Amino acid sequence: MYRLTVRDRVMIAHSFQGEIFGPAQRMHGATYVVDAEFQRKELDDDGLIVDMGLAHTAVSAALSTISFQNLDEMSEFEGQNTTTEFLAKWLWGRLAEQVANGGLGSGASGLTGICVTLRESDVAWASYEAELA
Repeated sequence: MYRLTVRDRVMIAHSFQGEIFGPAQRMHGATYVVDAEFQRKELDDDGLIVDMGLAHTAVSAALSTISFQNLDEMSEFEGQNTTTEFLAKWLWGRLAEQVANGGLGSGASGLTGICVTLRESDVAWASYEAELA
């Protein structure tokens, strides 16, 4: 399996509902280092997994919709605890849409999966990984 990873960052604000979250029930900020790994069994005709520039652009575009936002105020996330795990899957979905819509170029049609990891610190992170249809 071939893998290509691009990295970006995003800063958000949010709060959580539920006693399990303790002080994180109050409004707080998070800065995530975001890794998006694109997977492919065989390289394309150009010897690529996916165009690295287009992959980075797709990640940045998806993150720009939440960057410096209070996620509690976004209708898309209404009633949802925007945990690190939840946001990893949310970003996976945005990237999968980009692949399906041709936003990562025609070579991306051979991608078999994506793994998204959000690193909240150097000691804690969460990922979501799934195959592409």
